[in-house]
Amino acid sequence: MLNYKNFPFLFILCFLFGFASSHVRTEKPIKDIIIKCELCHGTKGNSTINEDWPKLAGQNFNYLMKQMQDFHPSSKHRRKNAIMSSLIITLSEDDKIKLANYYSNLLGSIDTAQTHLLSLGQRIYRGGDSKGVPACLACHGPAGLGNPPAGFPRLSGQHARYIVTQLKKFRDGKRNNDKYQMMPIISKKLNDIEIIAVANYISGLYF
Repeated sequence: MLNYKNFPFLFILCFLFGFASSHVRTEKPIKDIIIKCELCHGTKGNSTINEDWPKLAGQNFNYLMKQMQDFHPSSKHRRKNAIMSSLIITLSEDDKIKLANYYSNLLGSIDTAQTHLLSLGQRIYRGGDSKGVPACLACHGPAGLGNPPAGFPRLSGQHARYIVTQLKKFRDGKRNNDKYQMMPIISKKLNDIEIIAVANYISGLYF
C-alpha cells in the first residue's frame, strides 16, 4: 500500500533528478565540432579556399586555446571577427580543448615562397635588422615551429597573405591580443615591403 506521507519527498526527488538529467550536456564527437571550422580552415586544417584564412594544422595547443578565448566577445584583449566570435560562443570549454588537440596533432602543409624579396625576408627572420627588430626565430624557432610551452605560434608554411594582414593589424593597433605585447612593438618598426618579405619567407619555411 502506498504511503501518501512520502509523496512530498518522492516529488522532490523526481523533480531534482528530472532537472539534473535535462541539464546533462551531451558530449559532441570531434567530427561534429570541426564541421563548421572546415568551411574556412579546410579539411585537416590546411585552408585552400582563401589565403586570408589561416592554416590551423600543426599549430600548438596553447596558442589555439588562447586565440579561441580571445575571439570570445567578453575577452579583455579581444580579436574582432564576427564569424569567429559567433562560433566561439557556441563552444564549451571541452569543445575548445578537443579542437585544440585535434588541430595541433595534424600535419601542416607548406606554401611555396616567391623569389622576390626572399633574401630580405630571410635576413629579417633569421637576424632581425638595424632598427631594433629582433630575429623572428628567437621566438618562433629556426624552422618556424614556434614555442608551444610559451604559446608562441607556429609560422612554418602559413599563408603569406594572412601573415601580412596580421602584422599590419598589430602595427596599426587593430589587433592587441599578444600576451607579451611584443608583436605591436616589433611590427611598428617594419614597413610594408619588409612585412611582405618576411611573410613570403615564412610561407615557404620548413624543417
